[in-house]
Amino acid sequence: MKWFHALLLGVASLGALPISAYEQPARPAQKTVRGLVVLVQFKDVQHSVSRTYAEKRFFQELAGYVDEMSGGSVRLTGDVTKSWVTLPRPIEDYRISPRNLEVDRSRIERLIRDSLDALDSSYDVSAYDFTALFLGARRPEYGMIGLCGYPGMLGWSDSSVLKTKNGRTVRGGVAIFSYQAHMGTLFHDTAHILGGVKDGKRGVPCLYDHDLQARPGPLRETFEDAVINMGFWDPMSCHYVKWETGPPGISSWTRLRLGWLDDHRVKVVGEGTSEEVLLMPLGSREDGIQVIKVPLSQTTYWLIENRQPRGFDANLPGSGVLIMKADDQVAECRHGKAPVKLIDADPSVPHLSGAAFDSLRKRTFRDETTGIRVEILEKTGESFRVRVDRTKR
Repeated sequence: MKWFHALLLGVASLGALPISAYEQPARPAQKTVRGLVVLVQFKDVQHSVSRTYAEKRFFQELAGYVDEMSGGSVRLTGDVTKSWVTLPRPIEDYRISPRNLEVDRSRIERLIRDSLDALDSSYDVSAYDFTALFLGARRPEYGMIGLCGYPGMLGWSDSSVLKTKNGRTVRGGVAIFSYQAHMGTLFHDTAHILGGVKDGKRGVPCLYDHDLQARPGPLRETFEDAVINMGFWDPMSCHYVKWETGPPGISSWTRLRLGWLDDHRVKVVGEGTSEEVLLMPLGSREDGIQVIKVPLSQTTYWLIENRQPRGFDANLPGSGVLIMKADDQVAECRHGKAPVKLIDADPSVPHLSGAAFDSLRKRTFRDETTGIRVEILEKTGESFRVRVDRTKR
């Protein structure tokens, strides 16, 4: 049964947005997302990972991150299997390359199939919004520290349904993690599932460049060279800034894709107008404008946001006003293209770590193509007063 080529019909219900416009849907005060974490071990690999550890990682730490990023609108909860599923094959039969473009998909298919087959009689996977396989193995033993099987390595373009051998539908998607996975990695690959699929595109794709990530060299250094689109300003780009700290907060682009930003927090500046906006920190839960959107066409636009060292944004490489250009026609970060890219305020600082504008040294940006000008007028507390001028060409 070629279930491993299947995609999941139910995934679009998990917050997926229309790919053409990414309008922000109306949502209830709080949405509950339930996950099933499957403890998976290999018969030839010893570990001392406890069930309690997995429960803490997902339903305390990751749940706290999701709560902050969604402004309290999403509650992440679920179950961890009461015992470990032991796979029938040695880890060598499941091991994959740490570089995305070199991964043997048949090994991911085998891992998911064997895990779900062993689990099928104990848990109804169709009762959960996503499934995560939590491996009792280290990154060097398995090959990759975290990945999304679907929508991810196994694709996202089919219209079939993934089912277990007993006919239960696997909803949402399946992510796979080494027990060493950083919380930024846990979010990154879970967000692929929460973002859903629409018209054959992932709502929340990776924001690092896959072609650069596939180059030879030390893993972390090569990965850092691949964060050319959003740098260390979003875990969909970097996973984390430093291993010893939590992940940075997500950008306004990722929040919009997940439906985690209310309409009244976004100020749209139309063609031929000039607006002054008091731009509050993106991480604030107080009422006010957190994002300025500047539409350029039906599918392209700028987003302007204010990032300050509060909450998880304390882990960012800097602070200030970020300006980014988005193109909804671009699905993935391949061949030099990306669905969103930061405008770099200071290219002399590597990895976009100096990308933020401020009211002191890096005050203005002008797009020579459109004539649009952004000026940072002043900083008031943690907020910036920003002028966006679209009156001149």
